[in-house]
Amino acid sequence: MITEQLITVSSLEWFYREVAPTNSNNKPPIILVHGLPGHSYTWRRVMDNLGDQGFRAIAPDWIGSGFSAKPDKRDFAYTSAAYEKAFAQLIEALELPKICLVVQGFLASVAIQYAFNHADTIDRLIILNTPLSPEVKLPWLMQQWAIPFMGDMVTQDPLLVDRTLEKGSGFVIEEKELDIFRQPYLKSSAVGRALLTTTKNLKLSQTMKDIQTGFSGWKIPTLLLWGMADPWLSADIPEQLATSAANVEMVKLDEAKHYPQEHWPKEVSEEIVTFLRRQVV
Repeated sequence: MITEQLITVSSLEWFYREVAPTNSNNKPPIILVHGLPGHSYTWRRVMDNLGDQGFRAIAPDWIGSGFSAKPDKRDFAYTSAAYEKAFAQLIEALELPKICLVVQGFLASVAIQYAFNHADTIDRLIILNTPLSPEVKLPWLMQQWAIPFMGDMVTQDPLLVDRTLEKGSGFVIEEKELDIFRQPYLKSSAVGRALLTTTKNLKLSQTMKDIQTGFSGWKIPTLLLWGMADPWLSADIPEQLATSAANVEMVKLDEAKHYPQEHWPKEVSEEIVTFLRRQVV
C-alpha cells in the first residue's frame, strides 16, 4: 500500500509517497523522480508493482511541485544546483546510504547530475525519457511557461497539467487521475509561480553538457527504458549511449511516448525489476 509522508530538511518540507513491502527482498530502496509539470502521483502504479515484488519505493515531489513546499524564489533559487543540493539533503535525511535511482522527464535530469556527483550512493540508475543531450530543447508547450506575461497566466491554469501530460503521453488520462494531478494548482498559486521560475532557471543546455560529460566517466549499471514514440525526445542519444558504453543498456517501449509510466506501468515495472534483480558480472 502506498503511504503519504512529510519530512522537513533544511527548512524545506518534502512530500513523498512510499511503499514498504511486508516481505522485503533486501535490495536497496528505489527512488522514483518525476519531471514537469507533474508530481509523484505519476509513479503510483509502478510503485504498487514494485512493492508486490518486495522493493521499497519512494517517490518525492520536487520542491515547488505537488505537495512539497513552494518557497519564494528569494528563499529557494529553483536552479539545477539548488535542486541537486536539496535532493542530496533529502537522501541523507532519509538515511539511505545506497539507492536505485529511477528518473523521468524534464527537471528529472537534476537527479542524474546528483547520481554523477554522488556515485557512491547509487546501486543502479534507470532513465526513462529524460533529456540527455545539449541539442535538446524544451517543447513549445513548456517554453510558454517562461515567456513574460504569457507564463504568468499559463502557469496559473490547472488545465496545463491535462494539456502537457496528455500531449506527452499521447493518450487520454482518466478525469479522476487528472483531478489529483491538478490539486496543487487548485490549492495555491505558489505552484504556478514555482513552475514559471523553474522553467526560466532550468538552463537546459548547460545541464545537458554536464550530463554528457558525466556519462563519459560513468561506470555504474544503467538502464535506458525509452518510450520510442516520444514527441519531444529522440531515441538517437540513448541508442548511442547504449552502443558505446558497456555499463549502459537500452530497452525500447515501441508504443510508449514521453511519460511511459502513465500508460505502460506493467511493462515499465517488469523491466525495472528484471534489471535490478540481475547480478552484476
